[in-house]
Amino acid sequence: MSGPIVGRIESKELRLRIPIDSGELNVSVKGVGPPVLLHPSLGRSIVDFDPLMEALTFAGFRCIAIDPRGIGTSTGDVSDLTMTTLAHDVLRVAEALSIDDFVAVGHAFGNRVMRTVASVAPDRVAGLALLGAGGRVPGDPEAREAVGRCFDTSLPIDERLAAISTAFFAPSNDPRVWLDGWYPVAKVAQQRALIDSDWTSWWFANDAPLLVVQGLQDRTAPPANGRLLAAERQAPTHLTEIDGAGHALLPEQPEDVARAVIEFLRDLPLWSMSNAD
Repeated sequence: MSGPIVGRIESKELRLRIPIDSGELNVSVKGVGPPVLLHPSLGRSIVDFDPLMEALTFAGFRCIAIDPRGIGTSTGDVSDLTMTTLAHDVLRVAEALSIDDFVAVGHAFGNRVMRTVASVAPDRVAGLALLGAGGRVPGDPEAREAVGRCFDTSLPIDERLAAISTAFFAPSNDPRVWLDGWYPVAKVAQQRALIDSDWTSWWFANDAPLLVVQGLQDRTAPPANGRLLAAERQAPTHLTEIDGAGHALLPEQPEDVARAVIEFLRDLPLWSMSNAD
């Protein structure tokens, strides 16, 4: 490893640098209680989780949010990135914090990473919450094309806002909250890792209880994905659909998302008491 874990406390938030094979990951730890690990969306950072982390910590959970390689201040080789590599980075964070088992929360692209984590280490993931879960039913062509333009900071602001709205937000919601926070190099590496993966290796994850939260106006990962997963999966699977939300979900309907996740966590067995602080 590249060195020791270095942390500092700021506004009740512990900021850590977790060493991985070729760099360090920026990790935010907040709260006390059963551990919940969070992975952000395609080419975006853990800042998107701020409202959800506040709600979870208030509800009695310990949140560990991970900026993947190339995002924020996280470093590491992304030249030959794979979904398995990203999954092992998540597990490295858990090991560094002496966490045996945890609930995994993934938003958009992050939900596929967390499903990969559950597939490669089923004994470690006691539950999963997938926010904006795609993978089988493709989004409409206009929304899929718009994703790339969200990362093009050379475009005029109005064009980028239009792209962000089309790809990620329901028509009634303001996309300006996501004008910043895009990491183009990481996005390309993550997309390549996803394209090179076999969706059958992560689609069902493990046999742990699973929550799927879908926005009814999601054009990038249509609600049919969540319905298909809930219909096909043999293990316990709960589907929550939220009106007035697209693929962004977290900034669009933060209270509804937090409520769904907290109810799911509270219904889980007392799997995590040995992990609680």
